[in-house]
Amino acid sequence: MQMPKPSDADKERFRSVLPDHPDVVVKPMFGNLGAFVNGNMFAGLFGPTIGVRLSEADKAELESDHETQPFGPEERPMGGYVGLPEAWNDDAAQAEPWVAKAFDHVAGLPPKAPKEKRSKN
Repeated sequence: MQMPKPSDADKERFRSVLPDHPDVVVKPMFGNLGAFVNGNMFAGLFGPTIGVRLSEADKAELESDHETQPFGPEERPMGGYVGLPEAWNDDAAQAEPWVAKAFDHVAGLPPKAPKEKRSKN
């Protein structure tokens, strides 16, 4: 499986649509980026595509009204995530509200428990 690499412009665009909130944490993920709240990812960057984790109602609304795309590897898209329309890559005003909805949705989920460290025996 070939992992697409985002350009520096893609990374900047991704960061620019994230909510300005102290709980937002951006981490590298497999050469791409993920945005997390309480340890749970709410948005990610896969190549040039921004994907968001929305409530079922918001996901259905976005998919019915816009040309969304799968998020993640073509052969194994990430369940629960939807890729924002490619046409929005140059329109932060279209993407920002959906990223904010993803943040609000995931911020309301239980925090992700930290993984237990394995002993080095």
